[in-house]
Amino acid sequence: MSGTDTNSIVEMIRAFALGMGVQIVSAILILIVGWWVAGKAASLVRRALKNTKFVDNTLKPLAASIVQYTILVFVIIAVLSKFGVETTSIIAVLGAAGLAIGLALQGTLSNIASGVMILVLRPLRVDEFVTAGSVSGTVVEITLFTTLMKTADGVYISVPNSQIWNSAITNYSRNPTRRLDIKVGIAYDDDVDAALEFMKNLVASDSRILAEPAPMSFVANLGESSVDITARGWANTPDFWAAFWDLSRRSKTELEAAGFTIPFPQRDLHLKADSAEALSAAMQAKAEAAAKPAPKPRASTAKPKATKAAKPAETKAETASIDADPTPDKTTGETKA
Repeated sequence: MSGTDTNSIVEMIRAFALGMGVQIVSAILILIVGWWVAGKAASLVRRALKNTKFVDNTLKPLAASIVQYTILVFVIIAVLSKFGVETTSIIAVLGAAGLAIGLALQGTLSNIASGVMILVLRPLRVDEFVTAGSVSGTVVEITLFTTLMKTADGVYISVPNSQIWNSAITNYSRNPTRRLDIKVGIAYDDDVDAALEFMKNLVASDSRILAEPAPMSFVANLGESSVDITARGWANTPDFWAAFWDLSRRSKTELEAAGFTIPFPQRDLHLKADSAEALSAAMQAKAEAAAKPAPKPRASTAKPKATKAAKPAETKAETASIDADPTPDKTTGETKA
């Protein structure tokens, strides 16, 4: 190989390296600057929406995230174009990758879709107390994937958006007013009309109970041991629990102070004449059996076995006398000895 060919090859390598070096450096600069711009844009959006009243608090962190990631997508496309990658090729690759990712992450994508539906329809918002399925708490933040909540006892919960969206949502904070029911039982001997009037006035006397709709009281049920009365009123949602707790306490103490009786569960037992006599006889027999002294343990009556004495031997004389034949001799007429 001649020196001219070697020089030309060196020059080509140098030019290629110089060109690639410039592209690599420019791509790194674009990536750094784009990352910084995306962060700054997200911060600007977050600060701009912080004090605005026409944008819901639920949408503010989401809007900042969308702006940041949109800028990052364009930055990545610009970096790839510096290396000669065609935009159409990038779109095709992103489409194929999106299809594969979508099939692999169906649950995650369902959370994104549910998050979008929650943000669009807004069945719940930040600082509202809700129940969705088996989860209850105050909404802290709604993201694309999860909803962050805080329970009444201060526990942090992260709930997938699909779980919330696929459940019935009960929002306790959305309406400005709530109905308040105070339930109490009185004895059957008490004056029902007086108790109804007393409970209605008790509820109406609380300053947190609204004048409209007007408080009311009614007999809700005739129980086994009490007449159940319900006093009803309406309160502003922020005052609901404080008013409910105070009126529940006052209904017990002030009803008793006014002479009414709050009974505990009990039953009245009515016996017929024959049943009463049978029960009295059974109780008397049981009492007599209990009063009868217990029998003493019986002593052992077995007699000790006597030892067998040895039989005396019979004498030959006695045997002979017993076995003697009394028949007389026919010849002599004497008896044989």
